[in-house]
Amino acid sequence: MTRTSTVFFGALLVVALGACGSDAASEAGADPSTTKAPTTTSSTTPPAGQLADQYGTRYCEVLTVKLGAESTVAEVWGTQGLNDCPQAAIDAKTVAAAHKATVAILNGPRYWVLDDIVVNEVTGSRKVERFGDVQMRSIATVDLGPGVPDRSPYKDVSVNRDTEFSFDAGRRIYELTAPDGSVYVMQSYSNQVDPKLTIDALANLGSVLKLPAGWTFESRVLDEQLVVEDIDSVATVVQDELQNSYQLRSRA
Repeated sequence: MTRTSTVFFGALLVVALGACGSDAASEAGADPSTTKAPTTTSSTTPPAGQLADQYGTRYCEVLTVKLGAESTVAEVWGTQGLNDCPQAAIDAKTVAAAHKATVAILNGPRYWVLDDIVVNEVTGSRKVERFGDVQMRSIATVDLGPGVPDRSPYKDVSVNRDTEFSFDAGRRIYELTAPDGSVYVMQSYSNQVDPKLTIDALANLGSVLKLPAGWTFESRVLDEQLVVEDIDSVATVVQDELQNSYQLRSRA
């Protein structure tokens, strides 16, 4: 792997969807050599439907990335609706080899700051597999464009998915506003960069984040329910430098 690719894949965690440890194996204190190869299960559980009462729920994801000159695509595997991402060793190299991917990225654990999720359609392959001892489902695909794209914080990423994220009235939400007036709502926060970050500390992120010129952060309490939807089955997502994920709510 070239140095450019290595830098890119290290930064690819910034893509996360809002999506197991910054390195799940090291977080668990486990020996990666003892992990199991991923195995497919014949689950018939429909991936579409509703996940209710998700506020504060823990989850994690694995992104299997295939680098291409014309298109670089990541398939996203997640524990959402299956389990709360138990601490377990996952060998990223084993996962990448099994999926014939350039690399596998371990993303999470993460915590939802929304209330309900409605999944109208899953754009992933819908398979359920075990990555080590953690069961995950293919839930989405991310088109990263041709070659090695720029995946820095505060950069838009398009995620193919048909979902509705809802926040209850009275819920505190956290929003980023871009220089052009586009507004992004936080969907999940991460402990990967700041292990001490808690849900109670999110309201003060504005004094912590190193926002690019023209960007602002705001925390507010909703007077009524807020539903954030994708546009034509494509969600636009950004992350801050702490790898907290936000989805586009409105374009200026």
